[in-house]
Amino acid sequence: MKQKLCLLLALCLLLSGCASLLDREYSTVEPHSNKFWESEDSGTLRAENYQDIVNDLMLLIGRHTDQAVIRFYSYDDGVSVADALEKAAAEVQQETALGSYALEYITSSSTAQRGYYELSVQLGYRRTAEQIASIVNATSVAALQSLLEAALDDGKSELTVRIGYWQAEDRNAVDQTVESLRVARELTHTPEWSISYYPAQGAVELIEFNLALEGSAAESKEISQIP
Repeated sequence: MKQKLCLLLALCLLLSGCASLLDREYSTVEPHSNKFWESEDSGTLRAENYQDIVNDLMLLIGRHTDQAVIRFYSYDDGVSVADALEKAAAEVQQETALGSYALEYITSSSTAQRGYYELSVQLGYRRTAEQIASIVNATSVAALQSLLEAALDDGKSELTVRIGYWQAEDRNAVDQTVESLRVARELTHTPEWSISYYPAQGAVELIEFNLALEGSAAESKEISQIP
């Protein structure tokens, strides 16, 4: 009997230890998370702090939403709200890869309500919803060769890649990849491809390639020779 009690006690301790190991908190950002959506039916978002405003704006860009309402529950005066909204808009457009790639402008205004401020946001885009949706994910620049080859095979005129891991020497690696691929595809006589990095300085998260395909270059040459 005593042995059974000892075994039962050991089993309880073991289970409680497992529970503490497994009972970990994980946070994820989901499109319909209650943390961001005040009302999914009306498309109204919510924010409790400055970072929530930034996250809300990024969520809107990912959906290519041109206008939205954010209910902000933190600040007490309109000046602070306006400053926070202006700062968040500038951060998203100038310091984030997706914002600098996709956005033309952000305008906003705020109205005091009972218990919160209602932020009206308008977003203007320089990229289409299709361009944003077609961004390809890659762990590193090592994947660019195969991605560019696939884009050429499919006759695409552009390719945008989100890079998961960036090193200081990767810009040179990108240039070498493009140069070797153009040589291999016998495209050295065609116009150079333009390469844009987002953000422009520091660790790059997005690379945009505008590809001057051989067919389009030949057509342009024929047009230029027409008297």
